[in-house]
Amino acid sequence: MRSRCLISIIIGCVMLSGCSNVKNIQDLTYIVAIGMDYDPEKEEYTAYLQGLNFANVAKQEGSRPTEPVPIFIASAKGETLNLAVSKLYNRTEPPLFFGHVITLLLSQRIVTHRFSEVIEEVGRNRSLRPTLRVMTTEESIQEVLNIKALFNYPAIYTVLYKKGDTELFQDEIKPTTLMDFLRQYNEPMGSAKLPLVKIDKESWQADKSYPVLYFDGLVVFQQQKYTNSLSFKEAIFIDWLLEKKVSLTQRAEEEGELAAVVKLASPKLKIKYGKETDAPHFSIEVSAQADLLEKVRDIPEDRLKKEIEKDLKKKIISTFSNGVKNHADVLNIGEKWYRTYPEKYKEVKRTNTFYLEEDSLEDVKVDVQILHFNTYKYE
Repeated sequence: MRSRCLISIIIGCVMLSGCSNVKNIQDLTYIVAIGMDYDPEKEEYTAYLQGLNFANVAKQEGSRPTEPVPIFIASAKGETLNLAVSKLYNRTEPPLFFGHVITLLLSQRIVTHRFSEVIEEVGRNRSLRPTLRVMTTEESIQEVLNIKALFNYPAIYTVLYKKGDTELFQDEIKPTTLMDFLRQYNEPMGSAKLPLVKIDKESWQADKSYPVLYFDGLVVFQQQKYTNSLSFKEAIFIDWLLEKKVSLTQRAEEEGELAAVVKLASPKLKIKYGKETDAPHFSIEVSAQADLLEKVRDIPEDRLKKEIEKDLKKKIISTFSNGVKNHADVLNIGEKWYRTYPEKYKEVKRTNTFYLEEDSLEDVKVDVQILHFNTYKYE
């Protein structure tokens, strides 16, 4: 009996020895961001890899190093992205590990020349998670990846790695995951958008100018093609209108002068389509909640409410109109229309024409409820 127990223990030890090839955390080079650029003249890609340095990641009191820890970035060129990255394997020790890539940063040259090829290769790469954040930039990728967060914290605390599912965004553009982007990108109608990263060298200073990263706009794709870029003001308004957990600080004017400052949140967008039309004709209804932050002029509550609603209506019409001029459905009007009217969509697809015009938007209704007045008195 005793010998049987001993044999069982030995067999169990042999079976549990399968973790012998597991590497320690310091035995790998963890890549957290991949940057991609393209030279159209040489027809050559440049790949940038940002490695994670554990020496300055944990923000624990008393444990931060006295000397700033450098950001490690590798780069290589090649005819394809895989060929470019392959040149870095024999020049990296500890070996590269791509299982924790969080961010994909694409240059504007990639967007305008090779976007469909790149996004297809990224989407099918098993080493990259579908939840990684995708963004573009017109800045130098090398410079963007070298930007640290405030207080000399490492780059993983910059906007490049900001989460987009649980956090509340106030006057900020939300990041986009690869999975969410591809879902919109491959739709036959509607637009897909990526945030545009920019370096700001003026807002923060220490002993000298302290550069920081932020999202400065959106890059728009319609039917798998790049159409245009949106400024921050237009992009943040679209993000507020279409996305959840985004709040917007808004001016309220009376006779062209600032009357109040309000915070807008919880928008609800309803699109009502007209029947028996060969292309989308629709009306928009928007409801939102507002908090009064500042009252600059003595303005009655009902008048303030009307001014906010009038301004929102004007912005919706302007945003839609600018999208039509660039053949971009920035409000995703067609996304539900082609499912509701599949036969009519087939006709639009056959003619291969853009499905929106200036008069496609028939009416806009806006209703704003002011919930909090920040101790300002209203009768």
